Amino acid sequence: MNVLVVAAHPDDEVLGCGGTIAQHIQKGDKVNVLILAEGATSRKSERNRVEFQAELSALEISANQASQILGVSSLSMHDFPDNRMDSCDLLDVVKVIEQSIEKHLPQIVYTHHNGDVNIDHRRTHEAVVTACRPIPKHSVHTLLFFEIPSSTEWQPPSSATFFAPNWFVDISETLTLKLKALEAYESEMRSYPHPRSLEAIEYLARWRGATIGVKAAEAFMLG
Repeated sequence: MNVLVVAAHPDDEVLGCGGTIAQHIQKGDKVNVLILAEGATSRKSERNRVEFQAELSALEISANQASQILGVSSLSMHDFPDNRMDSCDLLDVVKVIEQSIEKHLPQIVYTHHNGDVNIDHRRTHEAVVTACRPIPKHSVHTLLFFEIPSSTEWQPPSSATFFAPNWFVDISETLTLKLKALEAYESEMRSYPHPRSLEAIEYLARWRGATIGVKAAEAFMLG
């Protein structure tokens, strides 16, 4: 089976479905990862070009290391502006995703939930849904939306579509790999009790697992 993961930023692919990626690979599936935004320009108001390029290079190295840990078949990184993807024409984002789908012919696509606080996550969701519209002979038959700690749960239920998972993947055997891949993103991680800390992410996986009677799980909404 071919699988495509479409993430807005470097680290979202692991936060959202790193354990599921590893499980697919252990089953013999091919997983390709597409990251759309560069993930750095919005962070500091003042920064010279050398500092910016160094941060981009560090993120690229981290993304490649995480992909190697999980066993990803290919990683493609693009440079849509960080936290400004709403300034881009949706069609331009859709075309990048469509090219990846045409290249890899995935049966399953994983991407962001539409109710996240982060605008890039929402824009990515919209573009993926458009690129995966069910036209005849389209390769994609399953579309799953993941949660991102420090984004999905921070959106008030009254403000957007609430993340109510109805699809769970048992990652009891691959949670360790997910956490190891996140260690490659050291610059992106935070200290507990921040939700994007290793401890909080493990607790979330344990809770999602307890929800379905296993040791650890990742939760999704079926598109």
